[in-house]
Amino acid sequence: MVLVRQELGDVLRDLRQERGCTLRQIAGRASVALGYLSEVERGQKEASSEILASVADALDVPISRIMREVGDRLAVLEEMAVSDDAALGRIPDTVPDELVASVGRTAARRGH
Repeated sequence: MVLVRQELGDVLRDLRQERGCTLRQIAGRASVALGYLSEVERGQKEASSEILASVADALDVPISRIMREVGDRLAVLEEMAVSDDAALGRIPDTVPDELVASVGRTAARRGH
């Protein structure tokens, strides 16, 4: 299962590291407890919109960029999950209507 909080934490950490900042620096600028921000970055805590806004401001990044990056990463992970299911030959939970109809037609032609 893909967790949004995990991807959000990864994005925040990546942005912080790109800027060459320590966790302590960003926590101080954002007025967020160091331990809490660490847990957010590790995907262990959910960040409220207020905390996210403070951290984004401390990183000098628009929230929209953070959310777009999270969305892009989730899309890749979801695509990988679908590919994994297909590669492993997993059977879908439902049978497509077209398949049910074609089997019915075939059975009718055979007199079943």
